[in-house]
Amino acid sequence: MAIILVRAASPGLSDAAAAVRDIGGISHHGSLQCSSLLKKKPARRWMLCSLRYGCLGLDPWEVGRASSPAVYSSLAVNPAGEAVVSSEQKVYDVVLKQSALLKRQLRKPVLDVRPQDLEMPRNGLKEAYDRCGEICEENYVDDRGAAPRHMGHLWVFAQYLTSSVSAVWCRRTDELVDGPNANYITPTALDRWEKRLEDLFAGRPYDMLDAALSDTISKFPIDIQPFRDMIEGMRSDLRKTRYNNFDELYMYCYYVAGTVGLMSVPVMGIAPESKATTESVYSAALALGIANQLTNILRDVGEDATRGRIYLPQDELAQAGLSDEDIFKGVVTNRWRNFMKRQIKRARMFFEEAERGVTELSQASRWPVWASLLLYRQILDEIEANDYNNFTKRAYVGKGKKLLALPVAYGKSLLLPCSLRNSQT
Repeated sequence: MAIILVRAASPGLSDAAAAVRDIGGISHHGSLQCSSLLKKKPARRWMLCSLRYGCLGLDPWEVGRASSPAVYSSLAVNPAGEAVVSSEQKVYDVVLKQSALLKRQLRKPVLDVRPQDLEMPRNGLKEAYDRCGEICEENYVDDRGAAPRHMGHLWVFAQYLTSSVSAVWCRRTDELVDGPNANYITPTALDRWEKRLEDLFAGRPYDMLDAALSDTISKFPIDIQPFRDMIEGMRSDLRKTRYNNFDELYMYCYYVAGTVGLMSVPVMGIAPESKATTESVYSAALALGIANQLTNILRDVGEDATRGRIYLPQDELAQAGLSDEDIFKGVVTNRWRNFMKRQIKRARMFFEEAERGVTELSQASRWPVWASLLLYRQILDEIEANDYNNFTKRAYVGKGKKLLALPVAYGKSLLLPCSLRNSQT
């Protein structure tokens, strides 16, 4: 995931640019050398921002103009002006690991979980899988289209995960910090939950629902890392209520939502005829999780503010002339509208990236994923329809629009993979 280096007036960032130049950073999206473009001109200052998301004072469509030549790197800049590895690069490293597992079809050795080992009744595992499906049906969406804060996308993901077992684990994890007992959850409790996860992956499930997931893990090349990262996202919610920039927010979105995409790909499968790389399919699944979580954040600004939480980049708020106080007041102004337009544009860019990967999935998995994408993206339309009032109005997609979206999603699911269509033209 490329980082672009552009001119800016931020003090101290010229040193970061020099660091990138000296390293000769190479993006995994290309082989462009930083040193070939950077010139020693003392009057110029540079800042690092994501190629995909834009940055302070620069819109995505301005990137790449002749007056602002792009330099790709996997670096970002910390508050001290030092060049550091970006969140995008850290997450992409996880993507590479997951895709390698899938390509090699590795399976971690998991003990054979038998019903009698857990003192289950006859056909206990089948009942466990059935119960996972029931939990998803009961909990993921209400009539307004509302869903758990972190897991809003899982009600659809649940449909294509094996009997929803991974989705149920995600739901149970989310409930630790966002459920009725959230006020009593401590970091120690999350440590115990992570130990339970490790036991589950080692074939030592604690209960019936754990046994269903342990059984699924034995059948698919599912890695523990995304599960651990999701728990880390829950830890973040216990200690963090502000995000200085989008690099921080991106990592949070990966922890609590992007991880679900990485968990899901091994079970969903890639179409046999697809010519796309495994990494690109994983990246698209990650993008859908990020897009859904950004949509959750934009939908729930007012609700989060009542809890003292602001899941918006602080530096971008400041650039727009806004502050935490403006969020707590909850008044829609032109500044707020302009700020929201840019945030919505960014979320849609992630949805667009996700679209390119959905068609590469196995055909049986495409319909629910397309439905997730189309329905969740419509929440952004509803925010706009509410004149960007996400302080006192909750944007949701009505039943009628949901029903209309389903046949559209089904039609898209029948299309050939994009990679195959492109190869035929």
